[in-house]
Amino acid sequence: MTAADTQIQKALRRVRRPQPLRNRELLLLLFALALSAGAVVLVQFGAVGELQPGIFVGLGIVGFLTLALHVVLRIRASQADPFLVPIATLLTGLGIAMIHRIDVYNATVDAHIAAPSQIAYAGISIALAIALVWALVNYRVLFRYTYIFGLTGIVLLVLPFIPFLNGGGNAVVWINVFGFNFQPGELAKICLAIFFAGYLVRTRESLASTGRRILGFTFPRAREFGPLIVVWLISMAIIVLQRDLGTGLLIFGMFVTTLYVATGKTGWMLTGVVLAVAGAIGASFVLTYVHNRFDTWLNALDPALYDASDGGSFQLVNGIFGLAHGGLFGTGLGQGRPYLTPVSQSDYIFPSLGEELGLVGLFAILCLYLVFTARGLRIGVLGQDDFGKLLATALSFTLALQVFIMVGGVTRVIPLTGLTTPFLAAGGSSLVSNWLIVALILRISDAVRQQPRAVIG
Repeated sequence: MTAADTQIQKALRRVRRPQPLRNRELLLLLFALALSAGAVVLVQFGAVGELQPGIFVGLGIVGFLTLALHVVLRIRASQADPFLVPIATLLTGLGIAMIHRIDVYNATVDAHIAAPSQIAYAGISIALAIALVWALVNYRVLFRYTYIFGLTGIVLLVLPFIPFLNGGGNAVVWINVFGFNFQPGELAKICLAIFFAGYLVRTRESLASTGRRILGFTFPRAREFGPLIVVWLISMAIIVLQRDLGTGLLIFGMFVTTLYVATGKTGWMLTGVVLAVAGAIGASFVLTYVHNRFDTWLNALDPALYDASDGGSFQLVNGIFGLAHGGLFGTGLGQGRPYLTPVSQSDYIFPSLGEELGLVGLFAILCLYLVFTARGLRIGVLGQDDFGKLLATALSFTLALQVFIMVGGVTRVIPLTGLTTPFLAAGGSSLVSNWLIVALILRISDAVRQQPRAVIG
């Protein structure tokens, strides 16, 4: 018997063995797929009054791929968390349904149609997640390439500055490859998360215990803290030049949180918050586009700002009006007017869903994000491997912070920044990166559950 035959027999035994976690995942996944398909059906009946079956071919392929991911998990990661894939599937499905709803209107005015490309990117994203789960048998191998991932993250952020790759737009964040626009910063945040986690595992003891003590804080020596600060400063400088405030805030939050978890020093978290607030206020005085964001946030209902042709508050106020129109239970899928808000399928997907699903529907969506984040953080807390703990925490917190930034921005809690709502908003690069995050956390959770005495409910 060859080694390949032995591996196949082991895989078959794992499949035949009762897997309560995977059975739970299958039931939740089927429920998520049914809800997604039902949302598209309601959109079509609500918006056009009849069923148009064309879109269901693409949805069927996406559903097949999610089931394929489930099968791969049964074979390669039988102890992985059972909630992550169903939650990501449902959020992706709801996003496609709302994008399709806006497409129904856009088709009548010859505007851009986004749902077909979103479905295609969803299929590509899930296929890449399948490949990552299958190939990455031991996630700890990433630890060996800590510095390579740090360098890769910086290179990805630099790519939009290359003239023949630049994809255009006000923010220098897109690259164009063979006619397709992609935002490399979405992948850069994953690479930098791996770098931060790997570097802090190597230096956490020195960062936490050695150095000079000033005003109650222990500041680490430059030789341990220097490389980390250099990578972070380079990343921040690139982002400022790109006029991409959202990604800058996201990477800064990930940096501070990972540092806090690694060292256990509350001072780092407080220092990070102070620096973020000071930096934002300073940027509002120095950078015109940041000042305009603050002005729009503070004076959104000013008639002059609302009627401004460029950089006004029309989009923000219309999104809030849409939320108000939805009320508690919403107008019903396909029966609202979310298309009145500019880019309602991407930046303003959350108010679009709020108008047609209401406050109750938005709370349900936020609960999905809450459960996803809680599972990721719990995996990090209970892990016995420092690298996996930091990586799972960094990735989970980054997704949660991105949700807060976007939801807070469109509801006028904080100034709006240029990010996408994870899984929901139209955008292929965001969808790819978020599904890769799902795959990495799945791999970490499988390893955690197989550790002695590691039990996650």
